[in-house]
Amino acid sequence: MKLWVLELLICPHCAGEVALVLDNKKSSGEDIIEGQLSCTSCARVYPITNGIPRFVAADENYAENFGYQWQLFSATQIDRLGGHNLSGGRLLNDTKWEPAWIEGKIILDAGCGAGRFADELAQAGARVVACDLSSAVDACKETSDNRSGHSANRGEVNIIQANLLALPFKPGVFDAVHCAGVIQHTPDPAKIMQSLPAYLRSSGRLFYNFYEKVPSTKFQILRNLLRLWTPGWEFTKLVTFSRWLCWVFFIPSFIMSRIRIVRYFNRFLPICSVHPSGLTLRQQFHLTWLDTVDWYGPKYEIRQDHKQVARLLTDQGLSEVEADAGRAWAVKQ
Repeated sequence: MKLWVLELLICPHCAGEVALVLDNKKSSGEDIIEGQLSCTSCARVYPITNGIPRFVAADENYAENFGYQWQLFSATQIDRLGGHNLSGGRLLNDTKWEPAWIEGKIILDAGCGAGRFADELAQAGARVVACDLSSAVDACKETSDNRSGHSANRGEVNIIQANLLALPFKPGVFDAVHCAGVIQHTPDPAKIMQSLPAYLRSSGRLFYNFYEKVPSTKFQILRNLLRLWTPGWEFTKLVTFSRWLCWVFFIPSFIMSRIRIVRYFNRFLPICSVHPSGLTLRQQFHLTWLDTVDWYGPKYEIRQDHKQVARLLTDQGLSEVEADAGRAWAVKQ
């Protein structure tokens, strides 16, 4: 974590903007490697290990399956490490943010996982603060520190382990908030979506990605049945089971994906089929395996109606609110 990030931080458990004091610091240049942050009001102490401030208590972490998942698949969705352009292309297409606008901005990536989008934002020149509840932050640190393929104008990724419902940031400090792939996996999606705009500066941009409520999910019978049990499984069992499903259904799903008249029915298979053009079968299998683990592991899967999300953001006083299936955009006035 860079020293300048300290200027953004406050105690997440105290009312008001209570400053944190850095003690027992070990640093390398401007990077803080070890130490602790102490609250001057409530006397809580937050450790810094592996360059990551840790604001999450053990009983807060309902998403540790994600931590194990992203440590196993840490490089899979990182474009410069995985040999593809899936994350960068999706980031620009989904957010509608121009690369020239991203450069130099301070951006919060809320729910970063292994850092697929945090890395792409940094590649475009942003100063990113990436947050996650789980130990996925360590996978994000690993991928961020890997300098292979760094762009000439690369910014930086600073990583914080924190609960999105109790973030340790001052209000109004970010130029943009990006939150993709996490909202549906929280216990209170509406509260998450209502709280994040507070961290935006005036004219700051907001992007949400979420699972949309669609009728077809009711007919994913085998997947829905399996999810009655799989979120409680040990991670090794979940990974093994997901890989076994992929061994059985991957080739049928690949064949179906190439036939226009039947590819729609891929969604009813018990695997999350990923078959983008231009990737090898090995890459497609690995991505399918990852997304199948992502299907069956989360404790929560609470889908949203994008029209209701748009109303929620409008009620928060945001402007330029737009939404379509699984996505929403807004600007803070």
